[in-house]
Amino acid sequence: MAIKIEMPKLSDTMEEGVIASWNVEEGDKVEAGDIIAEVETDKATMEVEAFDEGTVLKILVDAGDAVPLGGLMAVLGEKGEDISDILEGAGSSGSDSDSGKAEAKDSSSEEKEESSTSGGSATLTSPRSDSGDSSPSSDDGRIKASPLARKMAEDKGIELSRIDGSGPNGRIIKADIENYKESDQPAAAVASTQGFESLESKEVKVSQMRKTIARRLSESKFTNPHFYETIDIDMKAAIAARKSMNEANDVKISFNDIVVKACSIALTRHQAVNSSWHGDVIKEHGDVHVAVAVAIDEGLMTPVIRHSDKKGLLQISSETRELAGLARDRKLQPEQMEGSTFTISNLGMFGIEEFTAIINPPNACILAVGAIRDVPVVENGEVVPGKRMKVTLSSDHRIVDGAKAAEFLNTVKNLLENPLSMLL
Repeated sequence: MAIKIEMPKLSDTMEEGVIASWNVEEGDKVEAGDIIAEVETDKATMEVEAFDEGTVLKILVDAGDAVPLGGLMAVLGEKGEDISDILEGAGSSGSDSDSGKAEAKDSSSEEKEESSTSGGSATLTSPRSDSGDSSPSSDDGRIKASPLARKMAEDKGIELSRIDGSGPNGRIIKADIENYKESDQPAAAVASTQGFESLESKEVKVSQMRKTIARRLSESKFTNPHFYETIDIDMKAAIAARKSMNEANDVKISFNDIVVKACSIALTRHQAVNSSWHGDVIKEHGDVHVAVAVAIDEGLMTPVIRHSDKKGLLQISSETRELAGLARDRKLQPEQMEGSTFTISNLGMFGIEEFTAIINPPNACILAVGAIRDVPVVENGEVVPGKRMKVTLSSDHRIVDGAKAAEFLNTVKNLLENPLSMLL
């Protein structure tokens, strides 16, 4: 009996998957447990295994194509088995849309053919009219020109403002572009359109991760009322403490590890910041789980350091490095990115002194960490060299008020300026 291989739900937020690669071909024999494909989800690239044995009778989706949850990917069965009913069922769901696409394509072709043979006349219903004489103007409020004239002028590098339109009410039409001579332009304008080779533009397919980032951050930015507070921190003591710890240990501690530890301790003292909005209630989290933003080619991943308030700097450093490596290799599992109560985004290594970050839902806050700067500071009435770092807290005003955010930042500041207090 033929067996359908359908797109499984590989993460809690997954709506569709993209076939990253097939590990089998039609005609291959597979056993239960064999990895038959790799699927790119909104969070990671996951393996899909067969739960039954059989021969791969049909692969219905090419690598790189998206498949909705439950969508048919392939069919297993006995060699030579008739699966026409399954294939017809799979094709019927897309037949209407395919027909519509074909009709649209035919219609577009007809419009283009009509416009090319009509010599400047087209019906009002044609969206690609070649003439301005019989189609309504689509001007931008400044220059009246037909859509085709605008396109021709753009392709030829001609400024519409330099053309006198011969159509109704001075509207620029196709013939005006065709009859326009470069000699009519001032010398400077001619020079600006010559001597440069146009480079080809390209469209980049949006990955599942980028789609999810776009959706979640749009929801966060436009749903959660953000506000921002920035504080400047003296990092001289933290720099000295880090140097001493790294000289005494094989595991190297980064400044970000120290910030994670400081925030973790501060979160235990400021419950509002370690909370989430749930409509009728605010959930105050008992545990502290800090997510650390990691940049990869497709965007950002946020592996979570669980119970970070209870872990030492060496353990935080080791765990962060391991999770960051998995993130860059796209091998993080969904459970390693879920359950955060606070997020830290650090762009200091790129020389960014200060920035604001969008809250990572369902967190109440996210901390944006800038670079450590060499700046002159006043100490005891004298100007001396200083090491300063700005951090900006983005807060959800439904949960956190300005004073509470400021108190949290001051706790983080005090911990970083007195790093030995984090070891007590």
